[in-house]
Amino acid sequence: MIHTDRGAAYTSTNYNEAFRQEKVRHSLSAPGTPADNAVMEHWWADFKSIWLEHRPKAQTLAELQEQVRAGIMYFTNQFISAKRNDQTVAEYYHDLVG
Repeated sequence: MIHTDRGAAYTSTNYNEAFRQEKVRHSLSAPGTPADNAVMEHWWADFKSIWLEHRPKAQTLAELQEQVRAGIMYFTNQFISAKRNDQTVAEYYHDLVG
């Protein structure tokens, strides 16, 4: 599943046909609700500026997949945020659910 806003690029016939061919479900934000996807937009901005911009540009799909996997691991297990009481996501989640 991929969730996007309703921008022209994401509602185009070609974009959605590619999803159909790959059997990917496309979820869209509700009309007129720009905050609907705010958390993911913020995460993606951090991911690009903190992680991807400091890595060599991936030359293959496999390299990109590895960079994304490693970045997710970094943001989950190493990246500390004051918004989470100076904890990683994993530590914060553990404290919430025990």
